[in-house]
Amino acid sequence: MVEDMTWEGEEYPPSKVLGPIMSKMPSGLLGMISILCAGACIASIAGSAALQQEPGAFENGAWVKWYYILGSFGGPLAWGTHVASWIQRKNGM
Repeated sequence: MVEDMTWEGEEYPPSKVLGPIMSKMPSGLLGMISILCAGACIASIAGSAALQQEPGAFENGAWVKWYYILGSFGGPLAWGTHVASWIQRKNGM
């Protein structure tokens, strides 16, 4: 049977909407994960921007690095873990 995940009439959803792992994590830990993800995204953008300044970088694609592409996923992950942290904080965790 599917659990009811609605929270009509409430300001915030219950922790169970975060799934079996994140619903058990404290708000502070999720906040720290969010900061780390945001830092990875910022470092990736800065590193990629620095490589774009190299002569001929656009012509040969030298500014595209796999680790900068991987780090760019930190932005959406930072947003998601930030929201999860807010939900946990509102639910007293």
